[in-house]
Amino acid sequence: MNFEFFITKKIIAGDKTGNNNTQPIIQISVLSIALSLAIMLLTLSVVTGFQNEIRSKVIGFGSHIQITHFDLNNSEELQPISKNQSFYPFIDTVEGIRNIQVYAIKAGIIKTKSEVHGVVLKGIDKDFDWSFFKQNIISGNAFSIIDTVKNDSVLISKIISDKLNLKIGDKFRVYFVQEPIRQRAFVVGGIYATGMEQLDGSLILGDIKHIQKLNDWEDDLISGFEVIIDDYNELEKLDEFIYNNIGVELNATKITDRFQEVFAWLKLLDINVLVVFVFAILVASINMISALLILILNRTNTIGILKALGASDWQVRKIFLYHAAYLIGKGLLFGNLLGIGISLFQKTTGLISLPQDSYYLSSVPIELSISYLFFVNIGTFILCVCMLLIPSYIVTKISPVKAIRLD
Repeated sequence: MNFEFFITKKIIAGDKTGNNNTQPIIQISVLSIALSLAIMLLTLSVVTGFQNEIRSKVIGFGSHIQITHFDLNNSEELQPISKNQSFYPFIDTVEGIRNIQVYAIKAGIIKTKSEVHGVVLKGIDKDFDWSFFKQNIISGNAFSIIDTVKNDSVLISKIISDKLNLKIGDKFRVYFVQEPIRQRAFVVGGIYATGMEQLDGSLILGDIKHIQKLNDWEDDLISGFEVIIDDYNELEKLDEFIYNNIGVELNATKITDRFQEVFAWLKLLDINVLVVFVFAILVASINMISALLILILNRTNTIGILKALGASDWQVRKIFLYHAAYLIGKGLLFGNLLGIGISLFQKTTGLISLPQDSYYLSSVPIELSISYLFFVNIGTFILCVCMLLIPSYIVTKISPVKAIRLD
């Protein structure tokens, strides 16, 4: 055990057993660190959870990457391509790619006796990944697709259901604007609700064979492919890989390009996290600087004795820095207990609710990660200790003779 650490332990033990008038200041400093860390952890867990939830909903509607015909046409309906491609369905064997599925889209209008509502029919096939929609179905069930027979069952949103007064088992007609105008009768097989009002309000899922028939397409013609990957962080790399392996007639588009406004908004939330972190660390550091200065002034006599016995200025500074580091560590411990405790409680109970119309979520989302917990703790500790180096310099200005005489 080195000299500085030994003296620090004795000072801390003495503070615990003795009548120390600096205890209120020290306790306030520890409390400020605990509250600052708890606020940082809560902010990060809420913002990360919010970003992940919204991102997963947008991706659930449109997948991570879409492969379509290389066309500058911005209309809702895309130029058809053949699903008989060299990469389909084998591309899902590439590491990081979970699924590739075909789809087709067609705009239409639902007409009931009292209401008219514009929709986009998304045709899907047997390879469709139902995981996102199944967890958001609130009534009915997902429909199955058979090769030989068209399935008239569709999945509609709660918004469409409420507006058109449609329930499970109800039949309705969709009119498709083309030459000549065509109509198809569908049956409500399931109702979903994701909270994404803009997307929920227009999308219905149905059998792709309906769109192929409406467009007079062959059975192998589709609007495009949707690629779902395992890790969102690998999006750029896998998008480049897919783009380079699909041929010059096809184009690969990332979800971040198709919904630029949404993802730009989610990215802006990182600035809020940064602002909270800066202010929280400043508050914790200012309180620790105050505590350190009080510790030094309260131990002026001890400093004089240590210097008289031959201790260097740096050795004495290290004693007080060790003491401050102990207090910071104590504050971090309580801050973790508070921040993680509240986060786990909210994640488990969903007690704090949100207006879904405004935030697309019914409760405050929480995302806890061991990695960011570690980095926030280590970063806060290092920054606070580094900010104490300058005020600890006051030790060098204390004269041993004057300090001992103060006793």
